[in-house]
Amino acid sequence: MKAKQEVFLRLAFLFCGLTIAHLGVTLFLLANLGADPFNVFIQGLHHLMIGFNLTHGIIHMCISFMIILVLLVVDRSYIRAGTIICMFCGGPIIDFFMWLLNGLGIDTMGLPVKIPVLILGCVILAFGMTIVIRSEAGTGPNDLVAVVISEKGHFNFGITRVTTDIIFVLAGFILGGKLGIGTIICAFLVGIVANFFMPYSQKFINSGLKLIR
Repeated sequence: MKAKQEVFLRLAFLFCGLTIAHLGVTLFLLANLGADPFNVFIQGLHHLMIGFNLTHGIIHMCISFMIILVLLVVDRSYIRAGTIICMFCGGPIIDFFMWLLNGLGIDTMGLPVKIPVLILGCVILAFGMTIVIRSEAGTGPNDLVAVVISEKGHFNFGITRVTTDIIFVLAGFILGGKLGIGTIICAFLVGIVANFFMPYSQKFINSGLKLIR
């Protein structure tokens, strides 16, 4: 019974972290100062395959599935129920927050408002992401890239995340993706902030798990 309760609680932590992270993503999108690094990469692939009539969303999903297939070969233990939840719940959560916050008119405001909103979005995204990762119930495919490289190579997660984000940005830009000041801020900020929050998120989840042990 306790094992089932722990699985349920870890999934609850994951969904909580996913919701927080996508609130950050929504603020990032509302600032409208450039796509996040992974989506710049997807934009580049979309531009490269323009003749195939594939939408941005379809390419995003295909790349996510490709990451999962690679991980099934490298180490399938990273593919958990939460990975699937992250894949399919992220979009609806963003849609909800867009509906909730769209009336604020952030996209029509000047840079003195947009940049702080964007930075706040990156911080919230990083915090939510660490809860998802430390829940150990699964992580979204694009986030797993940095997690796996960090754990397999015994590298600092913050540095690994910044590095993978920069690679996504450069690859996407070379392929024809568009980037903005928000892309650059996100690439350098999220990994560093996530590295700061990681131990606190671990303590938070451990405290919750102690209640059922």
